[in-house]
Amino acid sequence: MGRRQARETALQVLFQIDMGKNEPEFALTNTAEEFGAGSQEIEFARQLVTGALEHIEEIDQAISRVSKEWQLNRMANVDRNIMRLALFEIMFRADIPDNVSVNEAVELAKIFGGPDSGKFVNGILGKILEAKGQNLANRDL
Repeated sequence: MGRRQARETALQVLFQIDMGKNEPEFALTNTAEEFGAGSQEIEFARQLVTGALEHIEEIDQAISRVSKEWQLNRMANVDRNIMRLALFEIMFRADIPDNVSVNEAVELAKIFGGPDSGKFVNGILGKILEAKGQNLANRDL
């Protein structure tokens, strides 16, 4: 399964942390064991969780800037954490193409979120990418 399984593991870990149920390493170890993640998946999941938590303020600010009608704390916990994972990849992992991060996030939202989660996550991430593109274009002027 590879990176998809790692992202699922990372999502479940972030969800547990967000709900105040576990510490990152404890949640990662237990979740990886429960779902049989291999060592490569665990390492990638660890990178995603650690990175998202290290940059959570910047990531949450990016979400808040474009989700004017939705306050971050009122979003579904699953949707919020899916976007955090994707935005960590988009903002801080140059080795992962933006479209891969968005596609993976939408797939996670369809699996773990509600009926409209895929559209919601895609919309928020799309707005952030649009703003990112405009910022990059403005720098070239």
